[in-house]
Amino acid sequence: MRYRVTLACTLIGVALCLFNATGYDPHNIFLFMLSVPIWFVEVFGDIHQVNVWFMYLLTVLSWAVIGYLADKGIARTRSRRSA
Repeated sequence: MRYRVTLACTLIGVALCLFNATGYDPHNIFLFMLSVPIWFVEVFGDIHQVNVWFMYLLTVLSWAVIGYLADKGIARTRSRRSA
C-alpha cells in the first residue's frame, strides 16, 4: 500500500502549523477552522490553558491519521475492484 494521502495530509498539517506559528495567521482563523484537536479543546475547555506546541503536535498527528484512514479506504476499494 502506498501512503500518498497520508504524506499529503501530514504536510497539510505541518503547513497549517507553520503558517500559524510564523504569524501570518494573527487571529488563528485557519488553525481554528482546520485543526480537529482544537475543536475539542474549545468545546470542553479553555484554549488559553493549553500549550500551543502540544496543539501543533496533535494537529499534525490528526491530519496524519486522517490521511492514513483515507489510504486504507483507497486500498480497500482497489482490492475489491481487482478481486
